[in-house]
Amino acid sequence: MIATTLTIAGSDSSGGAGIQADLKAIAANGGYGASVITALTAQNTRGVSLAEPVSLTMLDAQLTAVFEDLHVRAVKTGMLPTPEIITRVSHALREHQPASFVLDPVMISKSGFELIPAESVSALVDHLLPLATLVTPNVHEARALSGMAPIRNLDEAELAARRMLASGAQAVLVKGGHLDHPEAVDLLVTPQGSEAFSAPRLQVPHTHGTGCTYAAAIATWLGQGAGLEQAIRGAKRYLTEAIRNGLEIGGGIGPTDPFWFLDSPEAASDWARQLAELREARNA
Repeated sequence: MIATTLTIAGSDSSGGAGIQADLKAIAANGGYGASVITALTAQNTRGVSLAEPVSLTMLDAQLTAVFEDLHVRAVKTGMLPTPEIITRVSHALREHQPASFVLDPVMISKSGFELIPAESVSALVDHLLPLATLVTPNVHEARALSGMAPIRNLDEAELAARRMLASGAQAVLVKGGHLDHPEAVDLLVTPQGSEAFSAPRLQVPHTHGTGCTYAAAIATWLGQGAGLEQAIRGAKRYLTEAIRNGLEIGGGIGPTDPFWFLDSPEAASDWARQLAELREARNA
């Protein structure tokens, strides 16, 4: 049976980030994607012009519709624009208790548009960090969630992550794209220790939706039975190739390519084999 991953996030009208990017990443990583929309945004590759949250009535109806019918193995959250929406999502997670919950604390768009107010950051810490299997902040988000500034290197990233663990998260993956490091290094911190995941630092122009794509891919691997480290390794390989093959769409920062493996029969075969092995291990 195909594993269902639910994304609870905002809609990106350009298709490069938000639930649109999540659903593509979920499918590309072997899962079935369901969605609950928290906000509508008017945006393109040049930036965000408007963002509006959905009503609480619509949010609740979507959550009920998905959870009462689908067997959700993993949940990934993205843009949660108001404290009230965060509280409703936390209630649904506590009630339905998916096996894995990846919290991507989306705060600012690639173009610099503020997507959530300060009071929503506090609500994330109070209501969702204690439920998270994994939190996936970039350096700026880690600073906001931990109250620690600045974060300039991996040692400071680990200190910030440990503050988030103290707030209840099971694990934190601080993404190192904004750190001054020759490679793209992400640091996983758990109560047991820390582990770095490295990939080449790619100097490419089209990186819209990288955080959404990464978190959705990790959630999908977890939903298919992968361990945390295996899920991060698989998702990081997927993301690295998606960035390497970024799409020149629009006049600004284009999206990554969620289906990069379709450009080559060899890559498609290799990726399909890796996902088949994951599925076989889950069913064993």
